[in-house]
Amino acid sequence: MNRREFGAAVAGGLLSSPFAGSLGRLSGVFGLTAPRVDGARLNRHLTELSRFGANPQGGVTRLAYSDADKQAREYVLGLMRDAKLTPTIDAAGNIIASRPGRDAGRKPILFGSHIDSVPEGGNYDGNVGSMSAIEVAQTLAEQGITTRHPLQVVIWQNEEGGLYGSRAVSGQLTPEELQNVSRSGKTIAEGITFLGGDLQRLASARRAKGDIAGYLELHIEQGGTLERDHIDIGIVEGIVGIKQWEVTVTGFANHAGTTPMDQRHDALLAAARFVEAVNRIVTSVPGRQVGTVGRIQALPGAPNVIPGQVVCTLELRDLDAAKIDTLYAGITAEATRIGRQNGTTFAFRMLHENVPAPSDSRMRGLIAAAARDLSLTSRVMPSGAGHDAQAMATLAPMGMIFVPSVAGISHAPKEFSKPADIVNGANVLLLALLRFDESPRS
Repeated sequence: MNRREFGAAVAGGLLSSPFAGSLGRLSGVFGLTAPRVDGARLNRHLTELSRFGANPQGGVTRLAYSDADKQAREYVLGLMRDAKLTPTIDAAGNIIASRPGRDAGRKPILFGSHIDSVPEGGNYDGNVGSMSAIEVAQTLAEQGITTRHPLQVVIWQNEEGGLYGSRAVSGQLTPEELQNVSRSGKTIAEGITFLGGDLQRLASARRAKGDIAGYLELHIEQGGTLERDHIDIGIVEGIVGIKQWEVTVTGFANHAGTTPMDQRHDALLAAARFVEAVNRIVTSVPGRQVGTVGRIQALPGAPNVIPGQVVCTLELRDLDAAKIDTLYAGITAEATRIGRQNGTTFAFRMLHENVPAPSDSRMRGLIAAAARDLSLTSRVMPSGAGHDAQAMATLAPMGMIFVPSVAGISHAPKEFSKPADIVNGANVLLLALLRFDESPRS
């Protein structure tokens, strides 16, 4: 049995207790009592969660604020109670389940993820971290372990639409954003109410810097690096900043058969040139930045009418906020030039912003130590996807753990992480949480 197989077997509870005990002593803090999650139960809960919003392609469409989202949250509330947690719904619609610590005066440690999905999404994005957090709490309860800090397992609402739940807690959600329309068709304000939140008390959900001792989140990588390089655990160095805009291109709608080509003010032609310009500008400088036009609609949308208006999106991501701003300046300047070519105009409206979030160096060290305790390989790496952890990084030390995604597929029904890898990640989350709880500066 090689090192990777040994770590996976221990994490899944497949080795006999003498082996598990010897591995447990490596934790240093907990010795022979070092706990391990119930891997079979964890993966069973993931399977059960996938029923809510299941689609014919084999994944889920569990949009935030949909009936499937609400039903899945009821299922999660039951799991939390089984784990001896006390769940509540905060004013922003997040589920927060508490467990007391030995020292009630200490600030809580938060850990969790989300369970909403993109349209025609997969069964692992967000779900792995959410079910693993509940499993960690259940393991602590079953083994009679009480941490120094109070613990709070959090299921954030509407992560996929723009981290609305976690940004409400971090104070980044603006009043204007409450009128944004989510993929379910409800506004954010309507969605919060639908989930049991309270718009009149929304400010009560906000926490200040220092209110939280630390935050940990387990997630699938959503890329192919870990699987390709046969690495068990990713230790996130930072989460990219994300800015999204709605871009409106205005021209003039006219008859497609009677308007000469040189007299048209075609908004869709200008938008097509804009899409190409975004790609050209973003790739013109070295780095890991990305830019995307992910949604586009031409109006009035008739085959025999020159489009008079186009509404599309622009999204820019990078770990460096200044680089995002530089790219945006270049793109808007190019849009103005494109507009002059055929008499169209461009208007940009900010949809939302997620600030870049470096992880805490001490958290990275604790995650690395937990992986070593489990004889798992690890690598420090960036996150190109946004996560609730980046909102929490503005409030407290943040650490994030990745597990491999098969073939790097995510936001699609074929998204898959192996059961043993999921259990590895949950055990790393458990040990990192316990190490942080006992650390002198926590």
